[in-house]
Amino acid sequence: MTDISLSGKRYWLVGAGDGLGRALAHCMSRAGIEVIVSSRSEDKLQELVEALPGKASYQTIDIADDESVKAAAEAVGEIDGLVLLAGVYWPFSAKEWNAEQATAMADVNFTGFMRVLGQVVPHFVERDAGHIVLTSSLTGFRGLPGSIGYTASKAATMSLAECMHADLRDTGVRVQVANPGFIKTQLTDKNDFNMPFIMEPDKAARVMFEFMLTDNFKKSFPTFFSLLFRGSQFLPDWLYYRIFA
Repeated sequence: MTDISLSGKRYWLVGAGDGLGRALAHCMSRAGIEVIVSSRSEDKLQELVEALPGKASYQTIDIADDESVKAAAEAVGEIDGLVLLAGVYWPFSAKEWNAEQATAMADVNFTGFMRVLGQVVPHFVERDAGHIVLTSSLTGFRGLPGSIGYTASKAATMSLAECMHADLRDTGVRVQVANPGFIKTQLTDKNDFNMPFIMEPDKAARVMFEFMLTDNFKKSFPTFFSLLFRGSQFLPDWLYYRIFA
C-alpha cells in the first residue's frame, strides 16, 4: 500500500450537497485540496462552500440530464480528480413496483455516473493522469429483497468501476470504488428496519478519504459488516435466498 498526497490538487465532487458527499468535502478541504462541489441544490452548495476551510467553489448539476452534465463539466474545467457520490433511493419490492422511482434510481445512481465520466475520462486518458472515485454500496455484491432499483444500480456501478480499473490500471489514471454500508443520511432515514453498523457521515467520510490516499482499488466498509456481503457471493442460491429473503 502506497500513501498518496492530494494536497494542492483540484477535485470535483458530484453529489456533495448532503450526507457523505458533504462530509467528504470537509475532509478534503481540511487536507489542502481545492474542491468543486456539485448537486442540484444551489442553496446547499453555497452554504457548504462558505463553511469549507480551504479553496472551494460550486457548480450546480443534474446528472440525469445530458445538457446539464456537459455544461457543468465545461464550467468546472480541468481537474485532477473526480468523486462520484450522487444517489437517490426509495425502498420498495418487485411486488409493489414503482416505475418512476425505479427508473430515477437507475438514471441517477448509474447512468448519471456514466454521463459525468463521459465528460471527464477522455481528458484524463489524453493527459495520462487523473483520479476517479466511484461510490457503490455493500448492497451491490448481491441482490436483496425490497431494494429494486437501488441495489441493481449499485451493482452496476461496482461493475463499471471494475471494468474501468481493468482498462486503466497500467496507465496514469487511477480508479477506485468505495462500497459503504449504512450511513445515516436522508436516504437511510426512509428505512423502517434495523440497520446494523450504521455510520455517521463524518466517520464514513474519514474512512473514504483515507482510502483515497492509498493505491488500493476497492474499499468495503465497515469491515466486519462487509464480510457478510462479500461472503454471500459464495453461498449457493438456495441458501442465500433462504437467509436473506
